[in-house]
Order: sequence, then structure tokens, then C-alpha cells
Amino acid sequence: MNLSGELARTVLDLAPDPTVIVDGEGTIVFANARIAQTFGYDPSALIGLPVETLMPPRFRDGHPRHRLNFSARPKPRPMGAALTLYGLHKNGREFPVEISLSPVATPAGLLVVGAIRDATVRRDTEDQLVEANRAKSRFLAAASHDLRQPLQTLNLLNRAAARQAAGDSKLTTILERQQQALDSMSSLLASVLDISKLDSGAVVPNPTDCSIDALFAQLRSDFEPQALERGLELALEPCGHAGHTDPELLRRLLSNLISNAIRYTQHGEVGVTCTPHESSLRIDVADTGIGIPVTERDRIFEEFYQVDSGSRRPEGLGLGLSIVRRLAGLLHYSLDLQSTPGRGTVFSVIVPRGELSLPAAQSASGSTEHLTGRVLVVDDEPAVAQATSLLLELEGFDVNVASCEREALEHALNAAPDIIVSDYHLRGGETGMAVVTAVRRQLHWVVPVVFMTGDTSRAAIMQSRIERAQLLNKPVRGEELIAIIQDELAATRE
Repeated sequence: MNLSGELARTVLDLAPDPTVIVDGEGTIVFANARIAQTFGYDPSALIGLPVETLMPPRFRDGHPRHRLNFSARPKPRPMGAALTLYGLHKNGREFPVEISLSPVATPAGLLVVGAIRDATVRRDTEDQLVEANRAKSRFLAAASHDLRQPLQTLNLLNRAAARQAAGDSKLTTILERQQQALDSMSSLLASVLDISKLDSGAVVPNPTDCSIDALFAQLRSDFEPQALERGLELALEPCGHAGHTDPELLRRLLSNLISNAIRYTQHGEVGVTCTPHESSLRIDVADTGIGIPVTERDRIFEEFYQVDSGSRRPEGLGLGLSIVRRLAGLLHYSLDLQSTPGRGTVFSVIVPRGELSLPAAQSASGSTEHLTGRVLVVDDEPAVAQATSLLLELEGFDVNVASCEREALEHALNAAPDIIVSDYHLRGGETGMAVVTAVRRQLHWVVPVVFMTGDTSRAAIMQSRIERAQLLNKPVRGEELIAIIQDELAATRE
């Protein structure tokens, strides 16, 4: 062998990865020293053997076809991209590998250099990360439930206290400030849990045709008090169009944009508009706030990053726009940003158009009549059950409380409820769904139900979609619960 050949052999022997050279017939013509460490073969013993010797038997029959395909279009590339490849040790042990192929043209024909890397450590690390992510998801699911329960109790008690404090302006102001603090706690908790769920892949879009005006009405209800508190106008312009989207995920995306706009706007307004295009809708969230400098626009979607708002301490955790980016990616929506420092910012999201259904009957909530009736509260958390019962009794309802299916059936037999307010998960493996089904079967009519749950998983949402059922995620504000109950009772009595 000449000097260049000796040098090439030396370089290949010193390569960090096991390397083989294979001719056009699939015969190994060279193997470097690293082969011994990874495959257990003396390199010289492999010369003249088919390259299939280094792979498990189940892959050998199909490999010649792959070799021919590579020879027909030779170029450097990874072997089996997106596939899990395996090597076979001399002792019969299989292990995952990554292989890079490089063609070399010679006077004697095409040779292929295969650099092989043992992927066992990487695969084990990936498996450990997957398991760690599952463990984190399980922990956050449990933490979510446990953290939402006391917040739920405080929300309901605060509403009950506010009703009792009617006429006492000082106490009413204190309770309003307390509710704002509870709302902030709820928002922070939701942001942290949203990030984890989106990263774990637990959120799966369920697109459907939905009214953008109905979505805007919900957003106005959610954010108008917050905007008024800061002296801002919140303008959501009706558009009369429908989008084909997951309405809940789009609501969460827009909620984070509106919340962020309110946070960084000292005066003026936050406006939300919907503009139709050929097959899409552009929804803009515009503010007259401090704007975003060009130097910061690449960072605003990072977790915990907050634009400098001057002497005022930034609110929240800086997760809102990070959640927006994740939701836009999940829904495959383009997201645009236009901003002028000192004048304001516009975030735009493009949503596919949908078809509007026939106008729904006007909601009974427009009625000024305050309806009452029998409410069966089903919750195995005594603090939440007592707070719910207290609030509803102050609102004039006749309330019975049950913690399980047996107690619920006993109460329903003695006094049939007009509506059920139930937690979704109960102790002993029972569910609110099963309780409601049993009560309806016993009474022979579809009693309306409001599920309140700390479980925000897609499974809980889908399983709760039964006739005459509403699903609210804890923590639920007292006025929201009362409004839903009023609507359901009005619909029953029409």
C-alpha cells in the first residue's frame, strides 16, 4: 500500500466511531479497530463477510434492496432516517445504532463507508427523559387538583362574603381586592400548568366550526372588569364569521394576548378585531401600550422573559406569550407581530374559516328574574362542598350535599333536584359522571348538571359532553357558577 493508502488506513483506525467499508456486492473490505469494542469482532475476521453479518437476522433479507437503492442514488446521508436501527454483537446481543453512509467512487467501482455509532446511551437517556416527563405530568396533575381545591373554596366564600357585605362600601372594596388577588393566583396556576401540558403533548386540538362573535363575548366577560379597573377600554368588534378551530384552545391563545396587552398598557384601549380573507380569518389583538423594542422581539416568546415596563414591577411570570407560541404551533397557525415603542403593539393570528350554524336561541341569562330551586351539590372535599352550599343558600337555593353516589341517590329520592353541581372526580374511584347518570336513571329525567373540576385533560372534557351538562374548570368564580345555574334553570322552565 502506498503512503496515501497507509495514511487513510491510519485515519480510519483512529476514527472515534466503528467504521466499515463495503463494496458494491455488500462485502466488507475494511473494518477499523473500533469495530472490536462495539461489535466484538476482530476487524480482520470481518473482511470478506457480508455487511449483513453486523445486523440482526430479521433485517438481513431486506437489506440488499436498500443497498441497491443507495447505489442508484449515492450521496452522503444517514441510513434509515427516522427509523430505529439495530446492530448485532458477536455474542448475539442487539443494540440500537446510528449509521452515516458516504459513497466513494474508485476505479474498481463504488465503495460505501459506513460510520456506526452505538446509540444505547442516547436511547436510554431518551427513555429516562420520557419517563421523567410522565412522572412530571402525573405530579402536576395531582398538584393541579390539590392547588385548585383551596382556590375554589376561597372563590366561593369570597362571593358569599360579598353578598353579605352589600351596603358596606369599605368591606365590599376589601373583598373586591381579595377577588383580584384570587384571580391573579388562578391565572398564575393556569399558566404554569398550561406550559407543562403543552410540552408533554397532553393537549390535542379538536377543531370544529365555531362563532367568533360568541368567543369574543366570552373574552369580553373575562377581561372587561380587568380593563376597567386599569382605566382602559376593551373593544371587541363583532364580525359575524365562524372559524374552524378548537374554540377552547383559541380562547386560551387570545386570552393570553389580551391579558398581556392589558398588562403593558397604561392608557387608551385594547382592541380585538376579526378580518375575513379568502379561506381564513385574521384576528388582531391591538393595544396602545408601551410597545416592544426591535431588540427584544426575538425574546418575548421565551419563558419568564418580560419586557421592561419602567419603574413598574412586571406582573405575572412572563409565561403568557410562551403559551401563545406553543398554542399557535399546536394549532398550526401563523403568528405575526407589529409594534412601535411608545405607541402600541398588534399581535395577529390567522385562523381557518368555518361555517356558521343557524342562530341559537337567545340565552336565558338575558332575563332579570332571579330563579331558585333545589340544587344537589356532589363533592367529596368538605371545604369546597360547604363553600358551594353556603353560596347557593345565600342566593336563595335549597341545597343538599352528597359526597358519593349512595348519598346523592338518597337525597334525590327524598327531594328531586332541579340541577346538580358536581365535582368530576370523587374518592373511591367514583366519578361525577357516574353519579349524574345514576340520579337521572332513578328520576327518569335529564337533570341538568354543572361539572366543576380541577382536571383540565382532554379526556375529562370529552367525557363530560353529555346532554344538559356544563363543564367549568376550577377555580370557578361564584358569579360564574350562579350565572350558569340561572341559565340552566331558565332553559328548563321555558
